[in-house]
Amino acid sequence: MKLYTATIALVVLWPASAHAYEPAGTPPDWDPPMDMQHAYWKVLADRFEAGIGDNLDGYVWDVQGWYGGDHNRVWMKTEGEGELGSSPEHAELQLLFSRMFAPFWDWQIGVRQDLEPNPDRTHLVLGIQGVVPYQLEWDSALFVSDEGDVSARIEVEYDLNITQRWVLQPHFEINAAFSDDRELGIGTGVNNTELGLRVRYHVQREIAPYLGVSWQQLYGGTRDFAQDDGKSTSNASIVVGVRFWF
Repeated sequence: MKLYTATIALVVLWPASAHAYEPAGTPPDWDPPMDMQHAYWKVLADRFEAGIGDNLDGYVWDVQGWYGGDHNRVWMKTEGEGELGSSPEHAELQLLFSRMFAPFWDWQIGVRQDLEPNPDRTHLVLGIQGVVPYQLEWDSALFVSDEGDVSARIEVEYDLNITQRWVLQPHFEINAAFSDDRELGIGTGVNNTELGLRVRYHVQREIAPYLGVSWQQLYGGTRDFAQDDGKSTSNASIVVGVRFWF
């Protein structure tokens, strides 16, 4: 009786164990799906807005896109700003290669080209981008210009889902330099900060108009250079824009 029971068990279990690593319902010569690498792409306009401020009415764009797989990607980033009705006072384009070194974290290396202001600068970019605890999105970079000047930037933002369609997004950015560049009006130390709060409504997953407030402040030598040139050193504004991706 024991031999009979063991024989039945072996007959029942043998097919399952022999094909345990084959995808159910697929031919045996197909590649395992988890071993296949696919390339994807995405373009995100995180900020595309105009603002009415106490010292300046302006516009801002902040767009980035990537192409690649889970571990290696090519990134494009562009951002800029200017006064409404005028050409941009600041515009830049970055082309980067990124490699994932930990879950949700990439290191990045590439080139940044300043399109405005004049004289323009070309920079080597070394960056880290990812998600810190509490789901804060982190984007930081160190820039070394063709003139030997070194600067740094950190951006942090957080999406707080009020409902499935309403999202509140705090945003913080800080820029600093390790040397003066009088031609560009940049001083040593912390140059400027930008603190924003925007609430957006997702008409669709890909399109979300928003309304918010933004406060910008210059510091140190950068503030002194702006005062010498007759420019404002702070600006609080109400902003309206649209966030979209595809």
